[in-house]
Amino acid sequence: MDDDDGSKKTLSDFLTEYHSDQLQSILHSSDHRLHYPLYVDFAEVMEQDSPLAHEILFEPTKYLPLFDEAAKLAQEIMYEQTKKIWENESYKEGLERPSPTIKEFVHVRIEIRGPMLDNPELCPSIGRVRVKHRGVLLTLKGTVIRSGSIKMIEGEREYECRKCKKRFKVHPELESRNSIPKPIFCPFQKPKFCESTSFQLLEGNKVCHDYQEIKIQESTQVLGVGAIPRSIPVILQDDLVDIVKAGDDVIVTGVLTAKWSPDLKDVRCDLEPVFVANYVRRINEIKLDIEIPDDVIQKFKNFWSDFKDTPLKGRNAILRAICPQVYGLFTVKLAVTLTLIGGVQHVDGSGTKVRGESHLLLVGDPGTGKSQFLKFAAKLSKRSVITTGLGSTSAGLTVTAVKDGGEWMLEAGALVLADGGLCCIDEFDSMREHDRATIHEAMEQQTISIAKAGLVTTLSTKTIVFGATNPKGQYDPNQSLSVNTTLSGPLISRFDIVLVLLDTKNPEWDKVVSDHILDQAESDKNKCHEDLDKMWPLSTLRSYIHFVKGYFRPTLSKEAENVISRYYQLQRSIATENAARTTVRMLESLIRLAQAHARLMFRNEVTRLDAITAILCIESSMTTSAIVDSVGNALHSNFTDNPDQEYAMQEELILKKLKIS
Repeated sequence: MDDDDGSKKTLSDFLTEYHSDQLQSILHSSDHRLHYPLYVDFAEVMEQDSPLAHEILFEPTKYLPLFDEAAKLAQEIMYEQTKKIWENESYKEGLERPSPTIKEFVHVRIEIRGPMLDNPELCPSIGRVRVKHRGVLLTLKGTVIRSGSIKMIEGEREYECRKCKKRFKVHPELESRNSIPKPIFCPFQKPKFCESTSFQLLEGNKVCHDYQEIKIQESTQVLGVGAIPRSIPVILQDDLVDIVKAGDDVIVTGVLTAKWSPDLKDVRCDLEPVFVANYVRRINEIKLDIEIPDDVIQKFKNFWSDFKDTPLKGRNAILRAICPQVYGLFTVKLAVTLTLIGGVQHVDGSGTKVRGESHLLLVGDPGTGKSQFLKFAAKLSKRSVITTGLGSTSAGLTVTAVKDGGEWMLEAGALVLADGGLCCIDEFDSMREHDRATIHEAMEQQTISIAKAGLVTTLSTKTIVFGATNPKGQYDPNQSLSVNTTLSGPLISRFDIVLVLLDTKNPEWDKVVSDHILDQAESDKNKCHEDLDKMWPLSTLRSYIHFVKGYFRPTLSKEAENVISRYYQLQRSIATENAARTTVRMLESLIRLAQAHARLMFRNEVTRLDAITAILCIESSMTTSAIVDSVGNALHSNFTDNPDQEYAMQEELILKKLKIS
């Protein structure tokens, strides 16, 4: 028995021992023409037979096909065992026996998980892939930016030697674009090589494979400033095709090889790297369901039990950790936190989805910290894309149609890549009017419908949009937001909160801010912030926002419903110049913000407190306030020493204005 047969026997024994359930499932599947995956954890192979695992790692082109053959051998062993069980058992008359069949196309898919994913040799970043990695089993992480169409390629051809009459198979070569070369000489040897050069092609059962090319790009989250994200084409075959789409985050295990670049006029034909996938896993769902340790959850519960009597003081302790380098701006920090947490998506009576994600727009004079908030929000989100209005076209924001190898493909833009996360757009006013119109659908319906180059489809953009813009010239409080920002009414109505930060002259505020900035420059005077940094550092804050988003699904209490309803009616009755903001969308925004505040306060019920806080946020984004003197300039809003007491006064004022006893 040669080495290959020995390895095949070892691998089949491993499969029958550890993966009998998967093998039984494949045996009892009805369609024998399908390609079936058999998932194997690489750590199990390493534990069972370390030398063999090493061989698979460094000679995958030899051992992965052997693993597939071993899967077929394991099926035969399982089949024989099943037959013996039938013979030993006495079946009742009329009872149908199961009819397993050995499947021809079974592919062993190697999963690399856990600590091994942190090994830079086995799991390099896409930008670090080099020639030394060729022919080694690698794992790459990235985002799918392009997804090609599914093709059919010929898997093998069978030839017969005219001299020795032996038959042999020839497989396609990836380097020469999957074409099957004609054999040069007969591969068989008796005492010596046959050396025949005459062959006959046998037109028997043709074996074809599904084939798809995608392109993955390294995540911009892990790159430093100034680094250009690199991408690599990935080849998917058989059961792997059509399981990922543009915008998905994926982990791909496979082998790095090369193929000739397409023939283009006046362009040199080179070998370009390509990754042949053995295993593909979407990590979108895993990313949205990150395990938060029990001790961290207990820490959150203990925090709220400490602030049981003064909940708003506890809330403000969390808000102080938002963008701590910017002094004050309480209203902005509250708005950013509520936007990141968001409300609960629900389906109304007609089956239409009502979005749970909130959108935020900061309109402010230069130097008011808008970009600082954008960058900090991007750090808090598990998935984020930052772009600027000037550097984004409508195609760059939505989807681009590109031609690759004579075929049109769709390449995902910023909103699609941020699906399930946050899209920050700075200098929002620099975008062309046509480009701004393209994000209307993405913000409200959370989809992008496209018809480009004969490709008609709809992509998901379940994204929070966080925009920042400067006002057009000097902000005029007597004019509407549309006039001051050159943004259209329909676009403004899609933002849940629009905060106007006016850099008005205020000597007292200027003195406080200048003192704070000068204090920060001296490290010994910054000790008062150390306790806060220990309790709510960036990582804890990110975990908290992620936990409350996944754990709580708040419902509105009768009191909260009453407050929101009365406020909406009041706004509708006085809205004249600000009609763009007072639509039904404002009512939905109030509900989302109230739900987000309930989540922030670690509750599953929306109380009157949450509803009134949502009203105060909406009031801050109105040019004409329905409730007089309840809010001031958002830029000069600061944290108070006794927020619970201040809230009691605001609540009394608002309820009086809304005529609620």
